[in-house]
Amino acid sequence: MGGNLQSRERLRPVDLARGHGLSTQAIRNYEEAGILPVAERTPHGYRTYTPLHATALRAFLALVPGHGHQAATSIMRAVNQDATGEAFRLIDESHAQLLDDRRTLQAVERALRALEPTSTRSEPGAEPTAPSPLSGAADTFIGPLADRLGIRPATLRKWERAGLVRPRRDPGTGYRLYDEADVRDAQLTHQLRRGGYLLEQIAPLIAQVRAAGGLEPLEAALHDWHGRLSARGRAMLTGAAALAAYLRERG
Repeated sequence: MGGNLQSRERLRPVDLARGHGLSTQAIRNYEEAGILPVAERTPHGYRTYTPLHATALRAFLALVPGHGHQAATSIMRAVNQDATGEAFRLIDESHAQLLDDRRTLQAVERALRALEPTSTRSEPGAEPTAPSPLSGAADTFIGPLADRLGIRPATLRKWERAGLVRPRRDPGTGYRLYDEADVRDAQLTHQLRRGGYLLEQIAPLIAQVRAAGGLEPLEAALHDWHGRLSARGRAMLTGAAALAAYLRERG
């Protein structure tokens, strides 16, 4: 593959760099990383490139927005080593990750829509449950919250150890007190657990809700999340077209 470099037009590193906002050192670094095919050398040791190198550079730069720099580098390195099967596998992994991210977003949106309070059955728990605060009060104890969610108090304690809920302690009794934000986090965790998500997968989502300051500000983040996933999908299509052009030119 690529054995017809000898008869091609000769290009300097600056010829490749020009138009892409790159330095000539970046071009040399890309060659050393395997992103570009190995360049020929003049008798004085200067690198000379060809239009095939220019096509490889365009393919790499098109792959980066959709796959990321590391994955794009691995894809190009595999192609230049004539390991196209490995390159396609890496591309498949990126698409699988994008699909997984879409499913996560859908799960979060479903969980947010399901955060309306519901009456659920009472479950016994090991920790004593003090009387519930009055209706409409800011705080609730572990027993009433577990009843509301239809889970055991031990489950809430497990979520607390994982950092998903952060109740404070009543100074008089030592019982856990869950404020409005804690209840929200517990409800969101409950919905995502019902959707099959692991605690370690839920933790960054809860952190995002907290960083957004609640569910309402998170709507803008979810809209942005949709936009970024769509942009990645479009970028993957653009990268695929550029990579296909490079593969055709390689033979």
